[in-house]
Amino acid sequence: MNFFTKLGNKLTRTKDKLIGDIDVLLSRWKKADPALFDELEEILISADMGMPVAERLIEKIKREKITEPQAIKEAIKEGMLAILMEHQGMLNLPDASDARPAVVVIVGVNGTGKTTTIGKMSERLRREGKKVIIAAADTFRAAAIDQLNIWGERSGAAVIRHADGADPAAVVFDALSAAKARGADVLIVDTAGRLHTRVNLMEELKKIRRVLERGHPGSPHEVLLVLDATAGQNSLVQARIFSKDIGITGIVLTKLDGTAKGGIIFGIMEELKVPVKMIGVGEGIEDLKDFNAQEFVEALFET
Repeated sequence: MNFFTKLGNKLTRTKDKLIGDIDVLLSRWKKADPALFDELEEILISADMGMPVAERLIEKIKREKITEPQAIKEAIKEGMLAILMEHQGMLNLPDASDARPAVVVIVGVNGTGKTTTIGKMSERLRREGKKVIIAAADTFRAAAIDQLNIWGERSGAAVIRHADGADPAAVVFDALSAAKARGADVLIVDTAGRLHTRVNLMEELKKIRRVLERGHPGSPHEVLLVLDATAGQNSLVQARIFSKDIGITGIVLTKLDGTAKGGIIFGIMEELKVPVKMIGVGEGIEDLKDFNAQEFVEALFET
């Protein structure tokens, strides 16, 4: 089984919903006409790609005067790849001694998979030979801290925590000090995700950022927003809020293996111009992958 088939299997629901429906539509037509474009637009939108993406892809077909069904499918593939390639980016984890530790702040709404993402990232970095410290700065959810402790034990990462309800910025200050003193390569910061108290949460996140900037100039090197792909367009709403209020450098899109709404990845990148840097396609440690636009699109279209 080749790589694209393996990844395609993880993306089965999105693949069936998006590419499967496109195939069924195109099989009914010999030449394009306005009715076909209307149906195609509905398919793209129903896969949570969003109106702007749907319009961009269909405009490409019309502009290039493509009428043959197979050529239309190829044009859609090329257009989808172009959207993802425009803002593709890798994790920025500086390794120079004067830049260590690389600091990664993880933000997002509770339930999106933040804590699991941190655990998998920590384990992966350990396998790469890096020393990791985790700051348990979501001090309002004891369960999150307990889960981080489990991942920390598994990956050999120290988890810096305070008492429940403590000032998150104080936890981050202590974790940064510990990371420097212990020669850690990477500091990963967990944060709260109580979006229903948006103003307080955003002020808390800004304070964390200020502590890092003062204590370790140039950091944080990454502010990654974790989004749940199963939330579809609601994920885009969350992304708008976090991007506007605190700024993000990249996105981790989780639970792509369990949803037909994976098309949201195109809407996010088209609107926010922020790269998806990692994707979650399963429960296994190996299922948190660096995002590669070419691989992702090839997997969707692989037969």
